[in-house]
Amino acid sequence: MEEWTWEYEGYDPAGERLRESLCTLGNGYFATRGAVPESRASLVHYPATYAAGVYNRLESTVAGRRVVNEDLVNLPNWLLLRFRLRHADGSAGPWISPDTRPVLAHRHALDLRRGTLTRMFRFRDEAAGTLSVEQIRLVHMADPHLAALRTVVTAEEWSGELEVEAALDGDVTNSNVHRYRSLDHHHLVRVRTGASAPGITWLSCRTSTSDVGIGMAARTIAVGQPPTPSELRPSHRRAVHRLVVPVAPGRPAVVDKTVALHTSRDPAISDPLGAALDRVATAAGVPALVDSHVAAWARLWRSADIQVPGEAGRVLRLHLFHVLQTLSPHTAELDVGVPARGLHGEAYRGHVFWDELFVLPYLNLRFPEVSRALLNYRHRRLPQARRAARAAGRAGAMYPWQSGSDGREETQEVHLNPRSGRWLPDHSRLQHHVGSAIAYNVWQYCEASGDTEYLHTKGAEMLLEIARFWADSAEFAPGLGRYRIRGVVGPDEYHDSYPDAARPGLDDNAYTNVTAVWVLSRALDLVRRLPVWRRQELFERIELDSGELPKWEEVSRRLRVPFHQGVISQFDGYGDLAELDWDAYRTRYDSIRRLDRILEAEGDSVNRYQASKQADVLMLGHLFSPAELRDLFHRLGYEVDDQVWRRTVDYYLRRTSHGSTLSGLVHGLVLARARRAEAWTYVQEALEADVADIQGGTTGEGIHLGAMAGTLDLVQRGLTGLETREDALCLDPVPLPALSEYGFSLRYRGHWGVGIRRRSGQLEIRVPDSEESPIRVVLADRAVTVAPGETCTLVLADS
Repeated sequence: MEEWTWEYEGYDPAGERLRESLCTLGNGYFATRGAVPESRASLVHYPATYAAGVYNRLESTVAGRRVVNEDLVNLPNWLLLRFRLRHADGSAGPWISPDTRPVLAHRHALDLRRGTLTRMFRFRDEAAGTLSVEQIRLVHMADPHLAALRTVVTAEEWSGELEVEAALDGDVTNSNVHRYRSLDHHHLVRVRTGASAPGITWLSCRTSTSDVGIGMAARTIAVGQPPTPSELRPSHRRAVHRLVVPVAPGRPAVVDKTVALHTSRDPAISDPLGAALDRVATAAGVPALVDSHVAAWARLWRSADIQVPGEAGRVLRLHLFHVLQTLSPHTAELDVGVPARGLHGEAYRGHVFWDELFVLPYLNLRFPEVSRALLNYRHRRLPQARRAARAAGRAGAMYPWQSGSDGREETQEVHLNPRSGRWLPDHSRLQHHVGSAIAYNVWQYCEASGDTEYLHTKGAEMLLEIARFWADSAEFAPGLGRYRIRGVVGPDEYHDSYPDAARPGLDDNAYTNVTAVWVLSRALDLVRRLPVWRRQELFERIELDSGELPKWEEVSRRLRVPFHQGVISQFDGYGDLAELDWDAYRTRYDSIRRLDRILEAEGDSVNRYQASKQADVLMLGHLFSPAELRDLFHRLGYEVDDQVWRRTVDYYLRRTSHGSTLSGLVHGLVLARARRAEAWTYVQEALEADVADIQGGTTGEGIHLGAMAGTLDLVQRGLTGLETREDALCLDPVPLPALSEYGFSLRYRGHWGVGIRRRSGQLEIRVPDSEESPIRVVLADRAVTVAPGETCTLVLADS
């Protein structure tokens, strides 16, 4: 396959859900899964469209109790288009689909450069002979409210008529994820349909509780020849446009469907349906829409592309494509966060977790305006986080583990184990380390962009309130002479309590505590550097007493981090847990990635064992450079040298099942920094997580956006050692033979298109001509200054 094309040959019903996710098209405002246009939701297909930030809350009865869940809503299906052949006697044959009749050939081609999905298939009809069909679709990257589908049907030896039915289908539910089947999934109400100008149908509806209005309009035309009859048939929950189009050898039938989507969350409109009707009526024809769409993608690729040769580079480009479709420059105009599964499916109910921790490092240096918008999503929900902290008896801000429309805690109270069929208590809301991730992103964005104004205003408010929460959560233990943070869950997620404990939560999770120390120390640094007038204004605004700061300082130097057997303990008591017979479980099961589900189904609990779902302690090596990590432990009075860290890495590598797509990514970056040959194994797993669906079906429920963005960051930051600090680009390149050549450009403090390329043992840094100041570049053994218009080539020591 070409490096810019992702193709699927043949028709495989068992693989449709995966292909539909990976062939999703979007523009940051909305996205549509890559289902075949004639399909409706079934065991094989799941056509769906999602608009960023459109959620709805429903109540269900699960395991004998009432639970409330908020979901990213599956909107009406704009894509629906089917056709059949009309016979000479006026009768019509069956609707054409590979699900109902064999096809001679079937292919999907996702063009990453152009942002289009092309479907081609051929079939044979007893009366009409062989016909071929080509369909190309797009979700417009220049105008975020438009999408289009062109269908071309060519007859090789038959002349006749084609009956085409194009529809807007409001009879949809949220049913992408099988394990949610017990939950209420009917989100759309007050569905109305109609027709207006020639060839235009429309549909309007609202979400049942959030009351978001949705307006959708479609213009369907036969190109180049007037149709015979053309009938608009509004009906209950579906607006149908029926056309009969002539077709003959050398005269293919061409049908264009152009769609506009608006919701009541959009700015500068008064009515979603009216806006959709206006937009579709004035939209250009499909060829012109393709041209402007492709031009918009070309602009994106100039800013965003990463050049890596071979198959790894092709997968990286697919990952980047899906990141840009979920979080494009259009996202900067929206009040949305980072949905963990993109706009590609309904897993995790479209919620916002901590995945921005893996996404923003890439965006900060390409699209800082998008990063700022994603941080603003958190800032708007700061009052809700403050209320949550107060309700928990804490000061400051306690952000939710899962967030949606308004910032309340959306984490489910129970979850289903598909292996046992049992609904179990869910304690993942105790992952308070999400606050540290938000603070980290604030700091990293401001360092990369130089956005001091943001750091001193909204960023400072979030950073200080999160620091306040950690300081107030820390309890002094006189017997230890240290502070402790108790009753939390770490990134591992397997362990949510001690064995047989009556209450959930763990004490002194190393990742939680070390990142809390980082937040406190950064907050103290910021307070010291703020202008006096701004510090006073900020303290008044968040009602912070300067008398609180000494405790912040003390906690940041005396917070406990447990150790055992010469390694950092995941949490207090981890080393006392039983060892698992890993070989026995690998022999007994095809996959042990979800070891927690396996053990629960056996009547056991993963809480009893030294077993991790994903990187926990090792996440520290993902966030912080070796030097920064040593400094953090030194601040706490612990000496963690390379030998201790290496032992820690080895210890947890042997005890991790990699039940999360983020796990291979983190391990790959950590091992790459340690200059270990095993790194490539984990990097490969991270690259294949979605394209090979290594979790056995989860990608069909939505791509893993954090893992995809994280592989881009692995090249940008992991292989280069890139950090933005002290008004410099700091680089410490890592030799990874399988990825020894790469190139990308970035935006850095006013410089657009700073090029970094590694090849043949050399690192090239190119700064485009501008009126900006020179860039200071710091390596481990030297520092150089590169002026605008200059290129600097450095020979690397490991070459």
